[in-house]
Amino acid sequence: MRDLIVTENITFDGVIDAEGGWFSVANDTEADQSDINKALSEQSAAADAVVFGRVTFEAMRGYWPKQTDDTTGVSDYLNTVSKYVFSSTLGDPEWENTTVLRGGLRDEIAALKNAPGKDIVTTGSITLVRALVGTGLVDEYRLFVYPVVLGRGARLFADATEVGHLRLVECRPFRSGVVLLRYRPAPDTSAAVG
Repeated sequence: MRDLIVTENITFDGVIDAEGGWFSVANDTEADQSDINKALSEQSAAADAVVFGRVTFEAMRGYWPKQTDDTTGVSDYLNTVSKYVFSSTLGDPEWENTTVLRGGLRDEIAALKNAPGKDIVTTGSITLVRALVGTGLVDEYRLFVYPVVLGRGARLFADATEVGHLRLVECRPFRSGVVLLRYRPAPDTSAAVG
């Protein structure tokens, strides 16, 4: 069975809303980004499917296919990987290798996880990711934590009550000050107590 990976850029105080340009810490053109680019390449090599909500999909579709001088490999990856977008209104996705999903979230994700292939990644897509948090279908959270505190904005786990305990499987700092934290759901041991 394939793993479903939630990958998010997130501020130190849990904001995943990209408004305000807080990504600039890692996008400093003077800073050496080779370490973070290597981590992104590793993740791309391990995944052959990306799942988006409609709003994030349209933003990605409007940006990445037009990048001709992208040295990170993100553009090439997104242009060739299998993309899935949840939408009840989107017609032609206008980006090759894209499938529009119109069924129930749990059923569509379970079908993708049961299909042959590598990891499935979802990124951005605040509404979709928040809905996935409560399904029990997320196998890993990969959080690129930026050394920024905003005090406002959409948070990843806003109102989340069903995440449970997580176990840290990796902590990787980058030269930019960004830290990758990888968490997987911890086994429920409450039934074994007593």
